[in-house]
Amino acid sequence: MGSVQDLKIERIVADGDLDGLLSAVVLRRVWPDARVRFTHPAEVRSGGVDDWMGRDTAVLDLPFHPDCGLHIDHHLTNRATDAEARQAAANGITLVWDAALSAARVCHDTFAEAVDLADLDAWLPMVDKLDGGRISHAEFLSDDPIVWIGRTVDATDDAYCQHLLSAISEGAGPASLVNDGMVADRVAIAREEFEGLRLMLDTCTQVVDRLAIVRLDGEGIRTNGYLVTGHFGAAVDACMIIHGYIDGRIGEPGRWPVSASFYTNSFLHEVTGLFDLTQLATAFDVDGGGHANACGCRIQPLSEDGALEERSVDSADIERNIEAWLAMWAQR
Repeated sequence: MGSVQDLKIERIVADGDLDGLLSAVVLRRVWPDARVRFTHPAEVRSGGVDDWMGRDTAVLDLPFHPDCGLHIDHHLTNRATDAEARQAAANGITLVWDAALSAARVCHDTFAEAVDLADLDAWLPMVDKLDGGRISHAEFLSDDPIVWIGRTVDATDDAYCQHLLSAISEGAGPASLVNDGMVADRVAIAREEFEGLRLMLDTCTQVVDRLAIVRLDGEGIRTNGYLVTGHFGAAVDACMIIHGYIDGRIGEPGRWPVSASFYTNSFLHEVTGLFDLTQLATAFDVDGGGHANACGCRIQPLSEDGALEERSVDSADIERNIEAWLAMWAQR
């Protein structure tokens, strides 16, 4: 990437999942003294990380921020248009986007010739599979240490994320890191939560037109599509997971706004799904987005006729959003 590594980066803002974590590891190799903050897309879009932005800030695996200096991503909905790319260049911002399976892979390929990243070969293939929807059912249910470490990463647990960042940046491999005291404790908790979620899926899920609708709103629980689609198998082509709280607020730990996540059943449709799920994620929420096979948005206030309204979200809005999404899904 020519002069990308010559940028002066002092702060890194990365998505608070395994892909964002590995992306930050790569940039820490290039800029060892850079401070790292883990967050999520909604907080970037709502201005929650504005205080970290500047031309010496790198944004990884997250929506573009106009005040950053470097943006690296792989989400289709975060790809800059030609006009946006020209404007960014005029403002001194470097954009790196590629349709790779993970942002970590984009970061790796961008800086592999500038710094030694050979040890990350132990991590990246599985990170690609997890983030790109290419993991097999057997791998998902396995004891692979990367799979389990990935289930423990949480942007709201900054001390833990920083611990993982430091350990992997210093060369820790998956097999040794999963036995680290702090990590082993989190993995044990993740195993309990994983089994608990599997047991409750049948009681909180309705399958409509081969779409699994999982209602976790108000439960204080989050999960991804692998668990849901793996559980229901060939009976579903995709899933919709409702989570968060009606009175939740962005940036409030443990009480995020009521939202929806959409996932293709990648165990059944390995390359792509039957429907571009970003059509659902962006139907009402201007900040919604992600990949065609994995994306999300916040529940929006809708009238009975399905029109956006200027008011707070209430419980009836969840049903209205779901009904509208089901109508769109039926057109696949």
